[in-house]
Amino acid sequence: MLKWLEINDWPIRYKLIAHFLLIGILPAVCLGLLINYSVDRVLERQATENTLQLIGKVNRSLEHYAANLQNITYIASGNPDVRRFLDGTEGQEAKDNDHYEIRHFLQTVSTLYTEVAGILIVSGTGETISNELYAKEGYRLTLEPWYEEAVRRDGIFTIIGRPEGRHVTSHVNYRDDEVISAARAVLDPDTQNVLGVVLIDLKLRVIAEELKNVRLGRNGYLMVIDGNGNPVYAPANLPVGEVLPDWFAGTSGSLSRDTEAGKIQFIYVKSPFTGWTTIGVFPARESIREMREIQFYIVSFAFLVCLFGITASYYLSRSISRPIGQLISFMQKAESGDLLTRFIGERRDEIGMLGRSFNRMLYRINRLITLMEHKERQKREAELRSLQAHIRPHFLYNTLDTIQWMARREGASAAAEVAELLARLFRIGLSGGRDRIPLAEEFGHLESYLKIQKVRYRDKLNYTIRMEPGLEKHTVLKLILQPLVENSIYHGIKERRGPGVIEVDACVRDGDLILRVRDDGAGMDEGRLKEVRQALGRVGRELDPEELMAEAETAAADGSGGKDRGFGLINVHERLKLTFGERYGLAIDSRRGEGTTVTVVHPVLLPAEPDDSREEERT
Repeated sequence: MLKWLEINDWPIRYKLIAHFLLIGILPAVCLGLLINYSVDRVLERQATENTLQLIGKVNRSLEHYAANLQNITYIASGNPDVRRFLDGTEGQEAKDNDHYEIRHFLQTVSTLYTEVAGILIVSGTGETISNELYAKEGYRLTLEPWYEEAVRRDGIFTIIGRPEGRHVTSHVNYRDDEVISAARAVLDPDTQNVLGVVLIDLKLRVIAEELKNVRLGRNGYLMVIDGNGNPVYAPANLPVGEVLPDWFAGTSGSLSRDTEAGKIQFIYVKSPFTGWTTIGVFPARESIREMREIQFYIVSFAFLVCLFGITASYYLSRSISRPIGQLISFMQKAESGDLLTRFIGERRDEIGMLGRSFNRMLYRINRLITLMEHKERQKREAELRSLQAHIRPHFLYNTLDTIQWMARREGASAAAEVAELLARLFRIGLSGGRDRIPLAEEFGHLESYLKIQKVRYRDKLNYTIRMEPGLEKHTVLKLILQPLVENSIYHGIKERRGPGVIEVDACVRDGDLILRVRDDGAGMDEGRLKEVRQALGRVGRELDPEELMAEAETAAADGSGGKDRGFGLINVHERLKLTFGERYGLAIDSRRGEGTTVTVVHPVLLPAEPDDSREEERT
C-alpha cells in the first residue's frame, strides 16, 4: 500500500488520469458541496425573511384592530351621555333618555366597526349599559377580574384576552373562544378617580380570517399567543401541542423544537402594542424536501461531471502516454544494441520533438562509433609508425656518435661537432620515453638545433635565448619550441633578404609560463595570418564534411596539399590543448615584412622529482 502511494513510481498514464480527475472532478464535487451548503443557508434565510414579512403584515392588521378598539373606548368615554351615566348626575327622566342615546351611539359604533361583537359600559356603582352585552342576574360586574384589571391599569387600554369565566353574556351568545375582550377604565379628569370601565369584545373570526389566508409552505400556518402563552388564535387540531412563551425571547427570531409531530420550526414576531406573539409554524421536513430536490440536481450534475471527467481523462491520458510508450520501446531497442531503429511519426508536439531528437542522437552515436573505429585504426597505425620512428633515432644517434668519434680521430673537428650536435638532438628528443622534460633540457635541445642550422645558414641566421632565473627545472612538454623555431627559419629568415634574428625567451606572467619565439623575417599578410589562426581555432573541434571539403579545395588551390601549411604550429597547439585544457595553446601575431611572434601559454609546473630510472642510452 505504501509503495502504491509513491506517486513517482506510478506510470505516467495513471498520473495523468489522477491529475485530470483532481482538476476536473474534485472542483466539481467541492462546488456541489458549496452550492448545497449555500443554497441551504439561502433558502433558510429567505424562508425566515419571507415569514417575518408575512408575520409583520399580520401584526400590523392585528394592531389595527386593537387600535380601533382603543379608539372606541376613547370615543365612548368622551360621549357626554356616557359621561353623565358614569358620574350619576342625571335625573330619572334624563337617565332614560341618556340610556336610549347611549345604546343608539353604541349601535352606531358596532355598525361602523363590524369586528366589534359588543360594547359594555359599567359604572362604578355596578350599573351597566350596552347594545349587545349584559350582566348575568345576581352578579356585580365591578368584582370581575377584567374590571379590576382595567381599574389597576389606571385608564390605559388593556387587552384582556379570551373572556373565560366572566358573568357577561350577549344576545348572539358568542362562545368564550370566539371573542377577544379589551377594556379601559374611564377616569374623572379632575380627581382622576375611576368612574367606570368600557368593555369591548372583538370577534375572533376577523383575526382568523387574517391568519388562515396566510400559507407557510405546504403545511405551515400562523398562530397567536398572548403574553402568558395562552393561545389567542390557533388552527384546529394543532399538531404542535403546548407552546411555551419562554421559547420566544426578544422581539423576533426563529428556533426549532422536537415535538411529538417531529421537528418543528418556529418564526415569531412580538407586537409591542398588543403584547401578542404571532408565530409561523411549519415542519422542518418541508425545507428538507426542497433541499432534497436541489441535492438531486447537484448529485446528478456531479455524477455527469465525474462520468465525463473519467472518460475524458482516460482518452487524454491514453493519447499522451501511448506515444511515450512507443518512444520507450524504441529506446529499449536502442539500449539492447539496435542503433538502426528510428522513431516514426509526424507529430509536431513535444513527443514528436523528443522522437526527432532521439533519431538525431542515434545518428550521432552511429557517426561517433564510426569515427572512433577510424581513430582506433589511426592510433594503431600511429603506434606502428612511432615504434619505427623510435627505432630509427636510436640507430641514427648511435651511428652519429660513431661518426663523431671517427671524425675527431681523423681531425675533422667541424664535422665531429655537427655530428655531436645532431646526436644530442636525437637523444633529447627521445628523453627516455618521457613526454615532459625540464625547461633547461628543452632549451638545450633547441640550442643544438639552432647550432646545426647556424652551420648551414652561417651569418644569415642569428639567435638569442633568454630565460628568467629559477625556471630551469620547471617542467614543460618536450619538443614544443623546435617546431616553432623551424617554422621561423623556413618561413621567416629564409625568405628575408639579408641576415635575420630569432629571439626565444621564457618568463612567468599571471600564473602562466609564457614562451615566445620572435623573428624579424618575411612575416605574413592579413589573409595568410587569418588562415593560420582559423587552422589553430579548428583544433579540438570536429569538422563538418562541408568544412573538410572547403579546406581540401583551399589546399589544392595553392598547391600545398595542406601538409606544410603550419603543421608544426598546429601540432604544438593541439598537444597543449589536449594535455592542459582549452585555455592553453598558441597565439600568433605577424606583419608582412616585419616578422612573426608566436606566444606559447603553458601552465607553470613545479620542478619534477629526479627520475633515477631515466636511461641515457648509448648503444
